[in-house]
Formats: sequence, structure tokens, C-alpha cells
Amino acid sequence: MNPLIVTATLALLFSTSAQAQEQLPPQPISPKPVCETMKGFSDFDFWLGDWNVYSNDEKRTLQGSNSITKHHKNCLLMENWTNTQGDTGSSMNYYDAVDDQWRQLWVAGGYSIDYTGGLNESGSMLLSGKINYYTSGKSKDFRGTWSPLTDGSVRQFFEQFDPKTQEWKVWFDGLYIRR
Repeated sequence: MNPLIVTATLALLFSTSAQAQEQLPPQPISPKPVCETMKGFSDFDFWLGDWNVYSNDEKRTLQGSNSITKHHKNCLLMENWTNTQGDTGSSMNYYDAVDDQWRQLWVAGGYSIDYTGGLNESGSMLLSGKINYYTSGKSKDFRGTWSPLTDGSVRQFFEQFDPKTQEWKVWFDGLYIRR
């Protein structure tokens, strides 16, 4: 075959292919996942990150470490906690756009916490529900507050209701400092 004819044929094919590509309609831009665009899903983002957790008192004793990450197209926050004795716990946190509230389900060795709520007027996350103690079979009213502080740290404050005294008692008061 004549090399001149082969060259001309290839040039014509490439030219036609390039013209066809230029005439294709632009590809649609994929929309952002719903959990990145709808109101409410980013309310707890101030808690994301890797943290060292200290007692929120004058001693500032290390209590453990915590990692909070987003999953499933940013619709779920996962918490993975390890205290200084090596005990662990995890929580799943998500915004329910239908009920317009946050929910956390925490599970650790020997107990679980299930509570719901949302941001209060000061920008803190306030959840309330129940803590279930497996060995005793008892359940108590429980609430937690996560407050973002101006220096980037987060205060985590948990209380359990004492039905005998009819008072809320401090269960944990911690200060999250980014690692």
C-alpha cells in the first residue's frame, strides 16, 4: 500500500475523531453529596479531628485519645476512643434531616448511651437520652454537651440523673486538645 495514502487516511480519521469530540455536549457536573449541602449536617464538624482528652480541672490529667472522622459521603461521624488504661469505645453520630436532630449511639465495654438533640443557642451540641448499664440492667437519664471553645479546643461535659436526689451529677468533664 502506498505510504502517502496510509498517511492521508490516518490524518482524515484523526481529524474526524477530533471534530466529533469537540461537538460532544459538556458532561454534567456531579452534584455534591446531600450531606455536604443540606442544613444541619455540618453542625458537629467542630468535633472532627484527632484529640488528646484531659480532665477539665486544674490538674489537666490526660484521660485518653479520641479520633472523630466523617464517613459515607460525610453523612456519618465515627468516634473511636481509647482511655489511658486501654479501654475503648465508639460512637456513630448522624444528623436525621427528617426529624431535624442529631443522634449518637455510643457503645463501650459494659454500657451504651443513646441520645438525641442538636445545637443550642450558644453553638454547643446538646444531646439527651439514656445510659444503659449492662451488668446491673439499669438505665438512667443522661445528657452530654460539646462546646467549641475560642482556642479550637472542645469541652465535653456529661451528666447523669440521680433519681434518689433528683439532681444531675457530673459523669465526665473533659477538654479536647487537638493532636
